[in-house]
Amino acid sequence: MASSSSSGLTFKLHPLVILNISDHYTRVKSQSQPPLLLSSTHASNGGDSAPATTSSSSPPRVFGCVIGVQRGRTVEIFNSFELLYDPSTQSLDRSFLEKKQELYKKVFPNFYILGWYSTGSDAEESDMHIHKALMDINESPVYVLLNPSINHAQKDLPVTIYESELHVIDGIPQLIFVHASYTIETVEAERISVDHVAHLKPSDGGSAATQLAAHLTGIHSAIKMLNSRIRVLHQHLLSMQKGDVPCENSLLRQVSSLLRRLPAIESEKFQDDFLMEYNDTLLVTYLAMLTNCSSTTNELVEKFNTAYDRHSRRGGRTAFI
Repeated sequence: MASSSSSGLTFKLHPLVILNISDHYTRVKSQSQPPLLLSSTHASNGGDSAPATTSSSSPPRVFGCVIGVQRGRTVEIFNSFELLYDPSTQSLDRSFLEKKQELYKKVFPNFYILGWYSTGSDAEESDMHIHKALMDINESPVYVLLNPSINHAQKDLPVTIYESELHVIDGIPQLIFVHASYTIETVEAERISVDHVAHLKPSDGGSAATQLAAHLTGIHSAIKMLNSRIRVLHQHLLSMQKGDVPCENSLLRQVSSLLRRLPAIESEKFQDDFLMEYNDTLLVTYLAMLTNCSSTTNELVEKFNTAYDRHSRRGGRTAFI
């Protein structure tokens, strides 16, 4: 295994892939762990031996394919799906893979199989066999590895992306895994979904207020940080103007480019797009309010019908609604 890749590809990983792998591992682990078996054997002297417990020793590994698009030197991984793995032959079920590939082609015609994923702390020797087996689908597949172990001291995501390169080792050309750098890329729908997953709903029913407060707090912190950075930049420019610090032309060009972007929000097109999005938001809020009122009214009618039917059975009256 080499330290870093030399292909020059730029990888963009979407949060949906990480959630799919984590969900796949959690389901397989919960299904594969048998309940603690308590067994007691009657000894020859009439006594009972201590109960013995059995549990699984090593965590299971899951396998799947990652799909996305490649535009030039940029590889963007959008989604993933699960695969069937045979531990005895250390191979994947190709018929299942081809069936899943055909189904995903109907839903996502622009997505292609970019590689595969698995779980574990590090790449293993058996992983290269699976990697080579997928080269007939993609000549240069990527390998996404998720480490499911919890490390509270680690700040980065426990996700590693590997590429395969042909290196000559002891005079023999061999394929080895090399680390590839990546960035997290999100769209608006993924950002909203991940934000809802990350926030736990309280049991007192005030989830909406709690999420709104957290959202407003995040916006306030972002604006506060932006204000502090603008103040630092303004003070640095004043020091450059007074001659206290040497003039940096590269910094001045960046500031000038940033300032030229500000009048873009004063155009007529921006106002039209802003009003359209604002009206759509108001419409969604209005529909949500109507749905909530309809649900409340329906519950009230059901309770009234239940109470009135019970009263009619006692007094002989007919149903009101």
